Amino acid sequence: MKVHISDVDNIPAACYDTGLDPRSFARTKMSQSMIEIGYLVHPDGSHEVWRSAGVKEVNNHMRVWGPLFNGKRLDQVIDQKGIQQQESLEAVIFWIRAKMFLGETHSTLNPGAAFICYEDSKDGAHPKGSVFFSPDHLSNRCLYIEGLEIDRYNCPDLLGIDAAAFCAAVMLYKIFSGAHPYPSAEIFQDMREGIFLPLRLTAPELDEKLSALIDEALLLPVDKKRTSKSGVDILSEILKMLMNKEGKVADVSSLFHTLSAEEKQQREKEKKLFQFKQNSVVKTKRFAMRNKYVLMGVGAGLAFTLIIVFSTVRGVTQRWTTADMTSEQVIAAYYDAFSSLDHPRMEACIQGADKSDIHVAINLYAVSRTRQAYENSSNISIIPARVWRETGGELPSPNAFGVTDLSITYESGHENEQLIIYRADYVLWSPIDDYPRHRSDILTLKRDNRKHWRIIEILRTEN
Repeated sequence: MKVHISDVDNIPAACYDTGLDPRSFARTKMSQSMIEIGYLVHPDGSHEVWRSAGVKEVNNHMRVWGPLFNGKRLDQVIDQKGIQQQESLEAVIFWIRAKMFLGETHSTLNPGAAFICYEDSKDGAHPKGSVFFSPDHLSNRCLYIEGLEIDRYNCPDLLGIDAAAFCAAVMLYKIFSGAHPYPSAEIFQDMREGIFLPLRLTAPELDEKLSALIDEALLLPVDKKRTSKSGVDILSEILKMLMNKEGKVADVSSLFHTLSAEEKQQREKEKKLFQFKQNSVVKTKRFAMRNKYVLMGVGAGLAFTLIIVFSTVRGVTQRWTTADMTSEQVIAAYYDAFSSLDHPRMEACIQGADKSDIHVAINLYAVSRTRQAYENSSNISIIPARVWRETGGELPSPNAFGVTDLSITYESGHENEQLIIYRADYVLWSPIDDYPRHRSDILTLKRDNRKHWRIIEILRTEN
């Protein structure tokens, strides 16, 4: 295992095997990952920051290590064959409680990067129910090398507590039903469209209110299907149902009730009918989406079909993508598009990352177009900050917007790997401010299904 507890100089420690030899470790600047922090959350709601203590070569692999947290890895508690349901449930409930204590503080969502304490440590430092969240990017790199499907429990479209609620729901679904809610290869599309078998049909004897809560969490990425409940609401209700005030987790057996033979037969019929309808709808819908222009063309005749197909192919080929671009070029293109208010190009650069920059670009673009229409002028009402600065522009300027003094610094990862991290320092000029903003963004990039680099996370600080 690449994320594990081991001995370093005969001292137990939390270890992260990067899989890199000393030379590669130095060349890729992985040593910078040592500044990344983790979190240790106690049952009373207090938490402390975990920092790595050093790096050590073991079997020609460089390991980052730090203070010991004597617990079990969450993914192994859930997935290991023969594990007790009660232990799995306790692990997830402790994890949920810790996430709620941290709130919007960013911590890893990957179950393989979390450790659960099942008994009080001898020194009393780690009470039962404590949870350790490993440094996010460091642990994800190690788990990727380990061969785990690190995104199997997470929807890339969710952030904060909503993302935690979704992850918790997937784990609980697996514990109670014995199966993953998204078993197909099109896992992210199924997540976004809410394609899964409701828990009440896969575990019909489970408490119906609990099943409904888990299903609601799984629908958080689907705007048309989600309820009014937020991730916070759902997790709060789950904790209220499954944990008492003393911190004791409910017995799994108490969550199930016995169904009569007739009720079981009825649920089985519902399950088969639901699967049939869902599979039919999904296949039809996705077939129609993949072939919509062909289907439209058949109704209008061969000539109309040819026109539609030609227009579609031309639009697809002309659509801007990050194909053939390096990760650093994608970042530069993102900020250049931001300065020019080219929000479609910004959309092409990101996948799952915060879209606040895109919203700003869209709003300013709309304002600019509206002013042009009212003033009946072809002049651009908002000019890029770089052009404005190069022509000697001075503050205040109600027409200048964009990024200047962009500096992109490599942090960790490699082009040949799954993840790579950069820091972007720049100055943002905005017509709504009388002063420039100095920003520093930590950007994480990952290759998408077409092997194109996309920005999946932006962590921002501003001076």
